[in-house]
Amino acid sequence: MPVNEFLVLWLSSWAAIAFFRIAPAFALRGRTLSPRVTEALGYIPPAAFAALVANDLISPGAFDAGLWQGLMPWIAAAGVAAVAIKTKSMLWCCVSGIVLYIVLSLV
Repeated sequence: MPVNEFLVLWLSSWAAIAFFRIAPAFALRGRTLSPRVTEALGYIPPAAFAALVANDLISPGAFDAGLWQGLMPWIAAAGVAAVAIKTKSMLWCCVSGIVLYIVLSLV
């Protein structure tokens, strides 16, 4: 692909992404959202977090490297579930998941 075609593709992609991220912020500036919309938007972070976790846990090749390598994400997820029940904070869930995974990978 020639550089000119690449630059056109890259710049048009960048412009579209920037527009669709920035335009809603300007369109909704100064307006209050209905409680239903606010509640629906509140489900986005937990859903994204769950999708990332599910992608790591339910992987067809998870146990190809061995039993321990396949069980590490499940053990870390169990620890994160305990932290979630205790704190109900996504920040602490993320931090505990990272720490648990690092500790388990050192074992």
